[in-house]
Formats: sequence, C-alpha cells, structure tokens
Amino acid sequence: MGADDARIVTSSALRDGEPPSRFRTDIQGLRAVAVGAVVLYHAGVPFVPGGYVGVDVFFVISGFLITSHLLSAIRRDGRIKFASFYARRARRILPASFAVLGLSVVAALIWMPPLLMREVWAGAVATALYVPNLLFAFEGTNYLAESTPSLVQHYWSLGIEEQFYLFWPILLALGFFVLRKPRALFIMVIALFVLSFAACVCLTFWDQPWAFFSLPTRAWELSAGGIAAFLLTYRSSVLGGARAALVGWLGISAILAAALAFSGETQFPGYWAALPVAGTAAVIIAGATAPRFGPSSVLSSRGMMFVGAISYSLYLVHWPLLIIPQAAIGFENPLPLWGTLLLGVVAVPLAWMLYRYVENPGRDASWLTRARPRRTLFVAAGASIASVVLATGAFAFSSSIPLYSDRASVETAIIDPPVETTFVPNNLQPSLRDVSDDQPEVYADGCHLGFDEIELQECVYGDASAPRIVLFGDSHASQWFPAVLTYAESIGYSVQIEAKSSCPSISADLLVNNIPYTACSVWRDAVIREIRRLQPALVVIANYGDVNFADQDGGYAEAWSHALSRTLDAIHVETVVLADTPDLGHTPSVCLSANLNDARQCGQTRRVALSAPTRTVEMATSEEHGATFVDLTDYICGPDRCSPIIGNTLAYRDGHHLTATFSAELGAAFGTEMRRLLPEFTRG
Repeated sequence: MGADDARIVTSSALRDGEPPSRFRTDIQGLRAVAVGAVVLYHAGVPFVPGGYVGVDVFFVISGFLITSHLLSAIRRDGRIKFASFYARRARRILPASFAVLGLSVVAALIWMPPLLMREVWAGAVATALYVPNLLFAFEGTNYLAESTPSLVQHYWSLGIEEQFYLFWPILLALGFFVLRKPRALFIMVIALFVLSFAACVCLTFWDQPWAFFSLPTRAWELSAGGIAAFLLTYRSSVLGGARAALVGWLGISAILAAALAFSGETQFPGYWAALPVAGTAAVIIAGATAPRFGPSSVLSSRGMMFVGAISYSLYLVHWPLLIIPQAAIGFENPLPLWGTLLLGVVAVPLAWMLYRYVENPGRDASWLTRARPRRTLFVAAGASIASVVLATGAFAFSSSIPLYSDRASVETAIIDPPVETTFVPNNLQPSLRDVSDDQPEVYADGCHLGFDEIELQECVYGDASAPRIVLFGDSHASQWFPAVLTYAESIGYSVQIEAKSSCPSISADLLVNNIPYTACSVWRDAVIREIRRLQPALVVIANYGDVNFADQDGGYAEAWSHALSRTLDAIHVETVVLADTPDLGHTPSVCLSANLNDARQCGQTRRVALSAPTRTVEMATSEEHGATFVDLTDYICGPDRCSPIIGNTLAYRDGHHLTATFSAELGAAFGTEMRRLLPEFTRG
C-alpha cells in the first residue's frame, strides 16, 4: 500500500540517460490523504462514510510509481530484470507486513475469543501466501457492511498489489517484446484498463465481493496510474501553469467528494470508483510541473510529508489496533467513537516505530541489497513459511482450550418461559466449535437455494402422498424446518420446503449489496404459482425482517406490510405467518467462548431483541388477510432477556438464526400453538 519510493523518472532524465531526478513530494502528501481517509473511516467517524476510497487512491499511486520504474528500465536497458524487481518489491513491502501479521496473530491468541482463532488462522495463512483478497472473495465478504470483520481484512488491498506486481512487469515486458513501440505499448495498457473497468462495473452488479476483492476487476485502478506514468514519461509535461493548478484542485476535490459523499450504500467499486481514481490521476499528472497555485504546496507540507512517509506502516497497524480491543470486549459492545479515535491516534507513533525500525531497515538491509536477488526471495519465502507455521501453531493451541465450563446442565423440555442456563455446560448441544455446522438438512440436500438459483426443487419430506405443508421464505424459513417437520410428522403431514438465501416471501423488489436482486423476484413469483397449483393444506411463511427495498414508499414497516399483503392475497390457501426470531445482534458462540462462566454476557434484553418494526405489522397484516400469526418468542426468551443457552441446548447459530437442534426441540411448542390457534386444522 504505497510503500514504493515516490521518486520518479522524468523524460529529460531518460533522454540524458540519467537516474531518477525528482522526488514527488506531492505524491507523498497524497498518500497522507489516502491513509487518513481510511483510518477515519475505520474509526467510524460519521462525516467520512466513504473513507474507504483511500485504498483506491493508493492503487493509482502504486500503479503510477511501479509503471514509471518499469518504463525507466525498459528505456534504459531494453528489458526488465525480473529477479531484481521482485526482490526490491519484497524488501519494501514484506518486512513491515510480516511483522504486523505475526504480532497480530500473537495478540489475537492472547486477547481475542478462542472461537475466532480459526478465522484468524485462515486469514493469516492466506495473507502469508499473498492471496487474502481471494479468501474474502470466496467467502462473500461485504467489506462495507461487515459487523465482525477479519483481523487481517485490511491485507486484501496488499494482496491485490502483490498480485499486480507479479503480473504487471510480465505484461509490459511481453508487450514491449512484441510491439516494440511505446505508442503501441501505451495502447495495450489503455485496452487493459478498459477491459478491467468494464469487468468491474459488470461484476459489481452480479457478484459484488468478487468485484471488490479480485485483481482483474481492480487492475484498472492501478493501470490508471500506469497511464499517467506513460504520459509523464514520454512527455516533458502534460499540463502546465494555471491549467495544471486547476486540474490538481479538481482532482483533490474529487477524492474528498468521494470520501464525504460515498457510504456503505454506494454500489462500489463499479463506476463510482472512477471518481477517486480519476481524481488521483489528475493530481499526479497536474503535480508533475508543481504549479505555483496548485495543491502541491499543501500536499508537500511537513505534516503531510510525515504522514505520507509512514502511510504504509500506518495502514498496517491501525486495523489490528482497532479490531483486537473490540474483539476483547466483545463485538456485541461496540467501542465508542472517542475510543476508536484514540486508537487511531495511538496508531501514529506505533506506525512511526514500525517505519523507523522495521520498514526502512528491511528495505535497506545491506546483507540483502548487496547480495544477489535470490537471497531476498529466499528470505521472503522463509518469512511466508514462518508466518504459516506461527498461525497454525496459534490455532492449534487455541483449539486445545476447552470451550465449556466444568459443569453440566440438566436437559429440559422447551417450555414457556424457557429455562435459562447462565454458563456454558460441558454437555452443550451443539458445542461451540460445532455450532456453525448445525444447520437444517435442507442445506445439505440442496433444497435451500443460493443467490443465483431460481429453479424450483422437488424437496418434499415425509410421505409425498400425505397432506402437505409448504414452508416458504428465506433462511429464516429454513431455520424453522426442523420444528415444522417435527410437527408435521406428528399429525401425518409432509413438508415441502421453498427457501432461498436473502429472499423473503414478501412480494417486493429488493436490493442485495445495493444491487437489484432480480433472481429473488423471479423465484418468489414461481413459488407462488406453484403453491396455487398445488393447493397444499397449509403454507407457513417465515422471513428475516431486515431487507433493503428497491422502492420504498413511506416507512419501512408500511413497505413490509404492503409486500406481505401482496403475498397473502396471491396464495389463496390456509396460511401461517411465523414471527421473526428475536435478534441478539451478535454471534453468541463467539461471545460464549470468552465468557464460559457468565453466559448472560452474551444474551440480549427482550426489548432490544424484539425491536424489529416488522413484528407488530406482521401480526396486524396477517389478521387483516385471514392468516394465522404464530409467535414462539415466549419459548425462546424469558420475561426480560433472550438467552443463547436454554437447558443444555445452544439456541442460536448466529445473531438471528436458530440452531437446527433447538429448532427441532421447538417442534412441540409449534404444535401447541397450532392446536391453540388452528384447532380445526390439527389432526393429531
């Protein structure tokens, strides 16, 4: 992240065969703007909701500097010395990177909840192998909305740069070998820029995590810096005088506008990323002539130069400094703004120490710089292996720690009110380590559809010739499957599941990652048609009450009510609407792993857990349309609190999904409520 020297090669120096002639102090200041935006954003400062664009600024700077150095080598030597190039990059980037990674793993082992160490291990290994961005893309991480982020999530951008450094010299060398002429090579770079930008815009709508984290969809930002490098390498100046000053200020304005106006709701990266990217390229091009009234004078000030110099180290240290204290007190207890700001301030002297005692010595170590490049590359490989070993050892140690107290809990039937257990019993079912896999069988059977799937599945459980109950909704419908199936079997019915990720059964157009979720609307309409064709004995609707409406008229509760009304009117069969699950607001298993003898720390007050606006409107809407509203909350929560452990059963898989084990135990309670509310329907 901007660890490369801001010294560039001017066209006059190239003509005279001289070494790089000028240090770009304005670029150093631009790094300060970038890292400042990122730190303020991560600290939660409300007026910088788009501070994440600081990474895009870094990308353009890195692309500019690296391409400038490579073009210099091509013009001076007619080739690129790959081993020397990769060795220089390794000495600049890896010492500080691996130092922070190792210290973060050790700190996580000491202060973070043990259940998070698997995630820390996976992220650390991916980082040591230079592919953390690919890990987050595979996991579908939403960087702009992550409530429990990875300790090494900030390394995603470093992964992209490292991958760019691997492939970019090869592409330029091949292009020069084939094309020979600088103009043709420049056109090739522009073509790569256009292709990458098009892929970024398209994939942002189709698969936002991959658009955000992958090199092919981010390469256009680095190649934008490469285009600037071509312009400034082969022309003495692109802009001059008043025009350069104006363009420079417009560029700074574009960066600041993005940082202040963008937010987690912005469809990013997509075409919106062009604003900070174009702004950064404009500042770099305009600053080449250091116009008198341009932004260079501000960017080159002493304070900006200092922050710019330590910007790479500051980027590395600020994130674990924010995450580890938060994890130590629990993500269910967010740090106050003054606390995150204080940690951001503390990151500055720590970054200076890293810069002074690790980054610079690692870059300039004579035993590496005076040796052949292979020594540096062998040391880098050894550092990667050592990081993998350290992370694996830390994970193995944390896995040996028992995640339960020395007491057992009595097995109890689910009653109203439930029997709360205030510690983690040694006979907990499922265990804290196994809870993430305690899902209904519909997932393994392929009966819970993913985001892109729209084809209805033949998923009937029980005797297919028996009267049928259709369970319809999103993942909250799937979580109720064990309970509904237990009840259905008790009265001789079968269950057909129709469920799809993040696609509730309410009839409304939705957004996922700020992108129209058209697959949801197509699938939902198909399910409603299938229900009308089947005419089942009963339809059970269950949904998560937190969605993003594409077109919301009026308040959220009103929009939900209207959408539910449309579904109920379209079904035309006996329908039960299941009340949404009480929301704990955090993953209780993580909290419990750090509070084995005080499980109450990991619960939630009933008032907060039941604060979703959809609960009251669902009851009224159901009654208005002749549906039956079934609320099992009193079997899940006590009079005042909702607890994660009932008897010896772990009730929650995450903040708002029940475990399959607990859902099955709720089958009797569901039957009790059905017999009370629909006595004429119940046969058993």
